[in-house]
Amino acid sequence: MISKVLLYISDAQTAGLIERAIPRPAGYEIIQTDSISQLLELVAGAAPDMAIMDARFKDHNLILDEAAAVHEHSPQLPIILLVNSITVNFALQAMKAGVIDLLADPLQPNQIADAVREAARRSKQQREWARSQERRDTRSLKQRLSNLEALQQVGQRIISQLDMDVVLSSIVDAAVELTGAEEGSLLLLDEASGELYMRAARNFGEDFVRTFRLPVEDTLPGQVLRSGQPLIIDASSPQKIKTEYLVHNLIYVPIRLQGRAIGVLGVDNRQSGKPFNEYHLALVTSLADYAAIAIENARLYQQTSIERNKLQTILTKIHDGVLVIDTDQRVMLANQTFQEMFGLEGSEVEGKSIQDVISHPDLLSLLEDHPETPQRREITLEDGRVMITQVTPIPVVGLAVTMQDITHLKELDRIKSDFVSTVSHDLRSPLTAILGYIELIPRVGPVNEQQKEFIRRIQLNVHSITSLINDLLDLGRIEAGFDTDKELLSLYPILRYTVEALQARMLVKNLALELDVPDDLPKILGNPVRLRQMLSNVLENAVKYSYRDSQILLRARAEAGQIILQVSNSGPGIPLPDQPYIFDKFYRGSNISEDVPGTGLGLAIVKSIVENHQGRIWVESTPGKTTTFTIVLPVAA
Repeated sequence: MISKVLLYISDAQTAGLIERAIPRPAGYEIIQTDSISQLLELVAGAAPDMAIMDARFKDHNLILDEAAAVHEHSPQLPIILLVNSITVNFALQAMKAGVIDLLADPLQPNQIADAVREAARRSKQQREWARSQERRDTRSLKQRLSNLEALQQVGQRIISQLDMDVVLSSIVDAAVELTGAEEGSLLLLDEASGELYMRAARNFGEDFVRTFRLPVEDTLPGQVLRSGQPLIIDASSPQKIKTEYLVHNLIYVPIRLQGRAIGVLGVDNRQSGKPFNEYHLALVTSLADYAAIAIENARLYQQTSIERNKLQTILTKIHDGVLVIDTDQRVMLANQTFQEMFGLEGSEVEGKSIQDVISHPDLLSLLEDHPETPQRREITLEDGRVMITQVTPIPVVGLAVTMQDITHLKELDRIKSDFVSTVSHDLRSPLTAILGYIELIPRVGPVNEQQKEFIRRIQLNVHSITSLINDLLDLGRIEAGFDTDKELLSLYPILRYTVEALQARMLVKNLALELDVPDDLPKILGNPVRLRQMLSNVLENAVKYSYRDSQILLRARAEAGQIILQVSNSGPGIPLPDQPYIFDKFYRGSNISEDVPGTGLGLAIVKSIVENHQGRIWVESTPGKTTTFTIVLPVAA
């Protein structure tokens, strides 16, 4: 191998002397420069084996600074200094600057050759030492990398394995293998007895592990448990440390769960005296953390299993049908009641597409719409039962469906409707007779003012009862589906006609009406009489409950195959607790005075008409401010 020699010499005669003293065939390559900056570049880039610097024609302090700069760039590079003479003080300063040899005038070839050979030897020695250090560091790094890979494998095992016995045994095995120990143990605290028992072990007898019990007081594992601090013992002779066996050295590390020590992970050497160090302690500490994770995972899994079993029991026993599907329309859960409704008993439905499980068109239509808000619809099963079905979107999860059997309620509602219809018909004749006789009273003789007032009150109440009967009969006909005649029509003339009919009532309260309705609305399939009744009821409601001198806004627009109608007014509004019931029969807001006339059937009729036209209606109200009724009707295909 050729040795590179850097010459930092400006004198050509001295350079020639050195070149002759170390001839090229001897395995040396000489590189000469007289620039300190170039010298430093060569030191950094050319990987020289030595440097010879001439200090005979320079200031000594300057040359020592330059030598120190070379040494700082390459501390292992041998430096030879040429000087006029050698003094003790200068020699000490040169050694501090990194110089290994001084050559004084007169320079002799053999002296130069010996110095170069010594420098080459020292350079070679330095390189070999560096290589040995590199090999040692590489072995250490490989060992640490292997240990990290082992720790990673333990971590993956914890993630993929729910069996705590398997995981804890793996942790103890890893602790023994990574530290080179003879034995390993994992002790957990028995909350009932206050003792430590061996939960997992390596190289201990089964009988010993099964019967091992250790008090917390006056024992090293107990000390680690109480203090929460790890412990290393390294003894030259075996000691009995209240673990019932003799050891040379050991490591105990606390296992912490939620800030509290619940056990101890330990390794020991019983036969050999191989010591443990801080690196081994760090490895065991990491494994103790893994043990805590495994124990916590097992606890959470057990708790989750208990909660799941409890939920499963609840869902099995509940009489309502429950279905949960994910965002891909696959069944996540279907309780027993739901399976009975659709004849799915004994079938494995979880994980299957909802289309492969259910064929009911109404339910599939409701689910395939992917509603973003809760939706409710009545669905009739093949056996005639009627289910009130509610679909609720659950973020990230999918849709939850609950189905409640309301067949008996529908039957009660039918009986009630029949009764009301019959009674209403039977009341119309006597009410008509009452009105007729009341109108005849003034014709048979004079009546005083008080009698006139009584007659007026009777007429008012009879008209009120008649109005209620008419509303009941209308509602009965709509719910019974008698008004099935529908035709293609435009809503614009119906809206204009309804608004004109209410002008007189709006003038009484000085109400302004803003009409935002385009005249080119798409046609719908509907019953013109019922649609006018629907609009009239909503607008009459707005007029009745608006503040004086306020404004009513009627808007209509076509959007996504639907016509959206909105009626807004400023008034007392609807209290939030009342809003879910505002479309129920005979229901009136709790903030409405009894002096305000009304049957409580107007909005129920509106809702029935809207649903009879396959539409939807809802209300948004801020008490004391604005109330808006929104009606959505499908455009005719």
